[in-house]
Amino acid sequence: MRIRLALLTTACLSLAATALPAHAAPTGSHLEGRLSSGAAYVMDVPTPWNGTVLLYSHGYTPAGAPNPAQNAPGPAVRDKLMAEGYALIGSSYATNGWAVAEAVPDQLATLDLFTRQFGTARRTLAWGTSYGGFVTSMLAERHADRFDGSLSMCGLVQGGIANWNSTLDPVFALRTLLAPDSGVRLAGFADQTEAVAAGKALTAKVDAAQQTSGGRARIALAAALHGIPAYNDASQTEPGPGDWRTAQSNQYAAVRGLLQQPAFGWRQEAESRAGGNPSWNTGVDYRSMLARSPLYKEVTELYKEAGLSLRTDLSALGRAPRVSADPSAVRWMRNTSVLSGRLTDPQLNIHTTGDALIPVQSESAYRRAATAAGAAGLLRQAYVDAPGHCTFGPGETLAALHTLEHRVDTGRWDASPGALNSRARAEDANTEPRYLPYRPSSYPRPYDLAHPPYARP
Repeated sequence: MRIRLALLTTACLSLAATALPAHAAPTGSHLEGRLSSGAAYVMDVPTPWNGTVLLYSHGYTPAGAPNPAQNAPGPAVRDKLMAEGYALIGSSYATNGWAVAEAVPDQLATLDLFTRQFGTARRTLAWGTSYGGFVTSMLAERHADRFDGSLSMCGLVQGGIANWNSTLDPVFALRTLLAPDSGVRLAGFADQTEAVAAGKALTAKVDAAQQTSGGRARIALAAALHGIPAYNDASQTEPGPGDWRTAQSNQYAAVRGLLQQPAFGWRQEAESRAGGNPSWNTGVDYRSMLARSPLYKEVTELYKEAGLSLRTDLSALGRAPRVSADPSAVRWMRNTSVLSGRLTDPQLNIHTTGDALIPVQSESAYRRAATAAGAAGLLRQAYVDAPGHCTFGPGETLAALHTLEHRVDTGRWDASPGALNSRARAEDANTEPRYLPYRPSSYPRPYDLAHPPYARP
């Protein structure tokens, strides 16, 4: 069960790892090939074409995994859009991993090729899922002249530095409280072998800790620092109010998934690009961070049940040696992977409330940036009441896209939960849509280009 849950976590983020199955597309053109960078591309243009092209950015693909080009988040959405006359295009990106420096130019090159082959579109929209939602926001901010609007779905819109800082916090807490003398390295890995070994070593400590009430309380504390929700996979039992044990068990599964790849193996791959460690926790007040967390009550109750002192553990976090960043790596990540919030065209973001991989609080980080940049009126965010990462139904996805189009057409947002659910029902009458009024809590450690001077490591 533990292995299955971890694999599900990985699969949800790595939306590009599996090619979409063959389908009977409407009459039109289907193009596949390679860009000069080596990235694969795929284009589907129906006949008749309605004049709108959708440039899709796919999710994170780990090193060594298959990396086909994708032009839609799934076959049901793709087929419906093709039937409605939309042109769908996308690339694989030239490399796997933290490939934003390749993804952005490869996506633009795919759009250029489309224009040469089929002519200038009446409307061009960028959209993407997970890491691809981050790529989408990068395209929207840095190449606004190429697009009329954008849709980021379950996107990593807190940006690169905030993401890696936030990924550091739970593993720092786990090592400090469960394995203080283990010597497990948390950053600055020599290679992938060292990173994977560190992840396995800390996972073994977490597995052992889960067998005791004190260990479970400390795992819940680490989960709270990352914003891992209590119900984060559809296979789990949804905890009721005050059911802290079920909540913690669900979070434990997600913590294992975090340790097995993102916090170690994926971090090392990003470090290899940045030329060092781009994250830090020097100067971080974990006591204050926990107090602001919506999971604070759960943590305090589990500590009481275990007979442990939360004050003592927080003091231990405060005294523990901290992790410092490499300034050159921070500069690389800031230049390539940090968002500014400076939108000039409308952007709609959607997110599931039970996302453990990219917690829903990431949307608060992007709203903070857009507000500081004076672009809050161009941004809308909507939330689907569901566990898991990117677990939108086809109707919910299509409703978001058509809501963005409505804003482009009319200059007015109609992105209320009621309006989105109505559009979703029209797209998929057999599935009840799940948009709801929701406002996520603040992101623990935001970092964007709209708030200089930037936080220093």
